[in-house]
Amino acid sequence: MSTNILLFLAKGFETMEFSVFVDVIGWARNDYGHDINVTTCGFTKQVNSTFNVPVIVDKTIDEISTADYDALAIPGGFEEFGFYEEAYDPKFLDLIREFDNKNKIITTICVGALPVGKSGVLKNRKATTYHLKDGIRQDQLAKFDVNVINQPIVVDENIITSYCPQTAADVAFKLLEMLTSYDEMKIVKTAMGW
Repeated sequence: MSTNILLFLAKGFETMEFSVFVDVIGWARNDYGHDINVTTCGFTKQVNSTFNVPVIVDKTIDEISTADYDALAIPGGFEEFGFYEEAYDPKFLDLIREFDNKNKIITTICVGALPVGKSGVLKNRKATTYHLKDGIRQDQLAKFDVNVINQPIVVDENIITSYCPQTAADVAFKLLEMLTSYDEMKIVKTAMGW
């Protein structure tokens, strides 16, 4: 049976934080036979990333049923490129709540944790987000009643959060581990040069 990841791209998402999920899962599927698929999704069919790289997504948010997916992956993005306009949209916050209600994996990189915090599913749970610039984003996450831990990657049950773009590959490997096993993840990680 195949495993399906929904990779959600809000306007202004960071390209590097998006691409790691495609590459790590692609290596696992193509070279090691893991039946794991990544479906990209956004509010519109074309989503412009931070620094204006256009990406054509597989599906729009209105076409999504959480029953079809095992995990939700959320790259962060830049406020200046409109990230929070879509990341904080009530439709997306509802989608996050649906994934959490079904105890499905939610994984984020950098400020991708902020919509998860805003959705309420991190209330009284551990998480992290972007830690530089005097911790302004971690302060924002704490305002959603989140127990903010200043570590590169924080896992609280089904939710993975991380604190900056540098963690991107490790987050994708952690997701692969949660979907397969530590040993299977290590094989892919080694093959990719880590």
